Amino acid sequence: MTAYQYMARDETGRKFSGIYTEIDNITRLREELAKIGYVLIKARRKKSLAAKRGRIKRSEVATFAYKFAGMYSAGLSILSCMEALEEQTENQAFKEVIADIKQSIQTGSSLKVACEKHKNLFTDFFLGMIEAGETSGKLGETLNISAAYLEKQAEIKRKVTSAFAYPIIVAVMCFVVISFLLIFVIPIFMKLYQQAHVSLPLPTRILVGTSSIITEQWWVILIMAAAGVITGRWLLKKPQVQDWWDGFKLNMPIFAKLNRMLVVSHFTRTFAMLVSVGVPLIRALEVSSLVAHNHKLTEIGEELQQEVKAGNTIANSLKSYSIFPPIIVQLAASGEQVGQLPQMLNKGTDILDKDIERAINTLLIKLEPALTIIMGVIVGLILMGAYLPMFDYMGHLQ
Repeated sequence: MTAYQYMARDETGRKFSGIYTEIDNITRLREELAKIGYVLIKARRKKSLAAKRGRIKRSEVATFAYKFAGMYSAGLSILSCMEALEEQTENQAFKEVIADIKQSIQTGSSLKVACEKHKNLFTDFFLGMIEAGETSGKLGETLNISAAYLEKQAEIKRKVTSAFAYPIIVAVMCFVVISFLLIFVIPIFMKLYQQAHVSLPLPTRILVGTSSIITEQWWVILIMAAAGVITGRWLLKKPQVQDWWDGFKLNMPIFAKLNRMLVVSHFTRTFAMLVSVGVPLIRALEVSSLVAHNHKLTEIGEELQQEVKAGNTIANSLKSYSIFPPIIVQLAASGEQVGQLPQMLNKGTDILDKDIERAINTLLIKLEPALTIIMGVIVGLILMGAYLPMFDYMGHLQ
């Protein structure tokens, strides 16, 4: 997306600056500004906003939504809200995104269309909530709900990340210790054995060969690792590979149950919040299946849409798929009976989130000692391989 940073003057002579995207050249920029009564003073081409979105956190988007909802509910116009948010935002990348949204609104775009240009930042759920808010006249309410949702998702992500921090640290320490032994310790032992003309058993020869490859051909290992990462990322962009990987995550050993609960929680909470603000069931299912970021669940979402179109209830449709826990199906049935489907599904998702926390804690109880034992075994085998020739040599001396 081509972007221009410009300075312009309004009808009163006040100077201001901003960002304009999706424009071919400065001449077109001058014409577009003239349509809304501004005179272009100077402009320069700017780096694509898409390249900077990686520096914008989800928590910042949630804060943006909360502030936007508060100001809009207080009676400010969307344009005034954007101007205030642009001034308050400290993150330069986000500031430029808000400036671009403001510019699009000034040229007549709806808020949803203005935000849609930044789909890498604003999810389908967020865009769907904005569309629902603009259509129903409840934009402030939908923005508050969106912010609460984003905070909840960020909280779950933080819990998962912090929970697995210790196993990751143990794994990294294991890698560092093993690398240190192979690079610095093993070569010292090998020199001693060569000087003593000691014959090396098979385990020690394997150890020596591994150490030699790491110390003498480390550059080859780095190239192969980089090639592996690049190839892996390239393959994951292929639809067939993505489908396989998403299906594998839902059935992989040890982590399958946790992964299933995470995607179902994401799907169900998104669906409940969209329905609560008046989004039609079919559209809510469509957006929820996309927001779940799992191709398998996207396929299930498409099948659910067909079943609902055929006249089936949400509860009966969910019951057809084993990925949805019984508690979600039962609460969906109760919600449909009393006309409170979103509320009941939100309660079910809250229960599911607690199950996720318990599953993570249970998994960690098993993983932490297992990783420690594996690390001890690997280090022990390396040391045993290093000392075996010495034991043989001492035996011959006796």
